[in-house]
Amino acid sequence: ILERLKRERKKFDYEIRDLMEVLPLMTERDAPVVKAVAKGIMEVFDREPDYVISPGTYDQKHVARLGHLYDCIAYGPGILDLAHRSDEWVGIADMVESAKVMAIGLNVLLRGTTG
Repeated sequence: ILERLKRERKKFDYEIRDLMEVLPLMTERDAPVVKAVAKGIMEVFDREPDYVISPGTYDQKHVARLGHLYDCIAYGPGILDLAHRSDEWVGIADMVESAKVMAIGLNVLLRGTTG
């Protein structure tokens, strides 16, 4: 559309630029919060966690970039590919399981042990 307008209108021009660019971020696997939540995932789901880098932007990236607190992660229920879309949804069971994982992780962090 913009290219067509540029061709059709002599004084029309445009420039596209990023107003906010946030680079991908992944917390080290040996960080306390990563290990704590991984323990929760193992206990609730009986499997190793998937370590992924989200394609979007979310609080973790801002906490690290602006707050310089790098021992943080983004974790929660739902399907990552649906996150922040108009058809996003989260199942109740997923929310309950996610809360259990976070409770276990918090317990590990507060008690200072992963054992």
